[in-house]
Amino acid sequence: MGVELYRDVALGDMLARYYLDSENGSMELQLLPAGMPALARDAKRQEIDSLIQVKLAGDAYPGAYAGGGTLRQGESVRHMRFLEQTVDATERGVTISTTFQAGHQCTATHRLAWKAGERTVRSRAAFRASGEEVKLELLSSFSLGGITPYTPGDAHGSLMIHRVRSVWSMEGRLQSDSAEQLQLEPSWGGHAIRCERFGQAGSMPVNRWFPWLMVEDTKNHVFWGAQIAHNASWQMELYRKDDALAVSGGLADQEFGQWAKILAPGEAFETPEAILTVCRDTSLDAAAQRLTSGQIAAVNAGPDCEQELPIIFNEYCTTWGCPSEENIAGILKAIRGKGFSYFVIDCGWFKADGVPWDISMGDYQISPTLFPGGLEKTVQAIRDEGMAPGIWFEIDNVGRASQAYQNTEHLLKRDGAPLTTSMRRFWDMRDPWVRKYLSERVIGTLKRYGFGYVKMDYNDSIGPGCDGCESLGEGLRRNMEASFAFVEQMKREIPGLVVENCASGGHKLEPKMLAATAMSSFSDAHECLEIPIIAANLHRVMLPRQSQIWAVIRKTDTPRRIVYSLAATLLGRMCVSGDVTGLSPRQWEAIDAGIAMYRKAAPVIRDGQSYWYGSTPGSYRHPTGWQGILRVGQDGALCVFHRFADAGGAMEATLPGDTEYEVDAVYGVDGAVSLTGRRLAWTCGDDWCACAVYLRRANRG
Repeated sequence: MGVELYRDVALGDMLARYYLDSENGSMELQLLPAGMPALARDAKRQEIDSLIQVKLAGDAYPGAYAGGGTLRQGESVRHMRFLEQTVDATERGVTISTTFQAGHQCTATHRLAWKAGERTVRSRAAFRASGEEVKLELLSSFSLGGITPYTPGDAHGSLMIHRVRSVWSMEGRLQSDSAEQLQLEPSWGGHAIRCERFGQAGSMPVNRWFPWLMVEDTKNHVFWGAQIAHNASWQMELYRKDDALAVSGGLADQEFGQWAKILAPGEAFETPEAILTVCRDTSLDAAAQRLTSGQIAAVNAGPDCEQELPIIFNEYCTTWGCPSEENIAGILKAIRGKGFSYFVIDCGWFKADGVPWDISMGDYQISPTLFPGGLEKTVQAIRDEGMAPGIWFEIDNVGRASQAYQNTEHLLKRDGAPLTTSMRRFWDMRDPWVRKYLSERVIGTLKRYGFGYVKMDYNDSIGPGCDGCESLGEGLRRNMEASFAFVEQMKREIPGLVVENCASGGHKLEPKMLAATAMSSFSDAHECLEIPIIAANLHRVMLPRQSQIWAVIRKTDTPRRIVYSLAATLLGRMCVSGDVTGLSPRQWEAIDAGIAMYRKAAPVIRDGQSYWYGSTPGSYRHPTGWQGILRVGQDGALCVFHRFADAGGAMEATLPGDTEYEVDAVYGVDGAVSLTGRRLAWTCGDDWCACAVYLRRANRG
């Protein structure tokens, strides 16, 4: 008796392995690459780590110096007893449901779901109260134990923890630490708990960290990956007490995110979804893209017009928040016939005379000064140029100069006072009055003028939460749940609507929002030299086809600088802005050539696999060295080189596999390109330049 293998379930090229401790009824989930035998369990000193992590108010906290560091594996978990497990397997996939009797006669259920053909699985947990009220302080979406089952003992020197940091205009910096650097080594006596709990609290889920994690067994080349699909506060935990590392994550708990949830008798609560994967691979980047492949089905189900990755023109960096009937007419004339499919009227169309746009949002009355003919004249002009019209809204937030800012009855509060930041307050998205108001002002405007595209911005964070629920964190969760429901309402009422997800650039680049929208603003680094670095970073956490990258063109730009900017957009979705009404024919030649390269490469951007070459700059603001991103698709490959300061020598990328290629097109004005066997090289002697190369499969027939 004791710990025994309970069940193995095949999930494509993955294996879900369940261990049961028959003495105390606890169960652990391991996720393994299929066909890769693990060591015997007794090769490591390890206890069962529960596949459900829950903490109920009133139960004892974990000891072993864990107080304030984690709520997992405490008394609430020790009270759980395994009841049953069902496996529903069809040709469409597999769902594994594992149910426990929890303390106070409650039940807890874990569900692991896999769809046929996919390389990821989905994980959720649910908790149901029984005969008395209970208060949840932690309920994780997933928990994986037994890492790593391929190295005996404590696997010292072989575990790497990969995370992705994010701050405004510098999104996506990869941070890799060894288990030892994070002090996740077990203690000599096996007593003290080691835990690294990280995440963020607030309504910007990608602020400080992406909800993304990779654990690597470097000796056996195995990667365990996880993402949290949640548009508010979240956390992940790396936990260790013995030879095995455990990983869990989901909603930010009572300690980390001020979240607690009261369940009345018979009431249930289900967590947000976690996306998980495991694989054996030599590359972190390949494993990361395997994890993001879980987003493909949702994007493929999006608007038909999005499937060919059309190009966007956004006038924000042309008018800087002051769009008008007159200046848009000039822009439309300048970009006529250039190949843009969407024209987005950005912020400011609603502002009162003399009032900045960024404190005016909320009322959304069309400015009669900027648009004396009403929006209909400008919208029709956009359509006449063959483009779908788009418009900007900051739906959830109101600016201090708006009338809405004073409508405190319908705004979020904390400690009874309106929740206020330096320039904004926030609608209570749970309020029926607010939903009706926004339906009229936002959805009504989209319908009235026939907008086919909406840029949905969000430019501040609520922080840990708001009043109106049993905890601040639950108030936040409920509010952001209602915010998400409004996005779904927009899409239902306007079929085929293209929704751009923006939050001061990339603060909402998490799987739930990515799945619900066509594309996302990658960053607010509009005309910075670090744009290609950020754009390349995001290949690890999202699909490039959803990553809207801006090329802001200035009248002072040389053709070399234009190529540097346009080449960066080839790392995702091309969006152009800037001084387009004052460019020379030579400058337009550089833009036109970049657009032509994008159109040629769009299938590779949409469906390819990315490979990184070059160096990782220490400073993003002052980068040195060079970067090469190779993306390989079914019928061709695209390589985008950027040279920063002090690069020196040739820049090279090696084509993977045994497919033979030929150079089909080159975009750039500097240096020389050569393809020798599988070695693609670009030689350029100057700093701050770029080159993009499209390769087609060689015809050997």
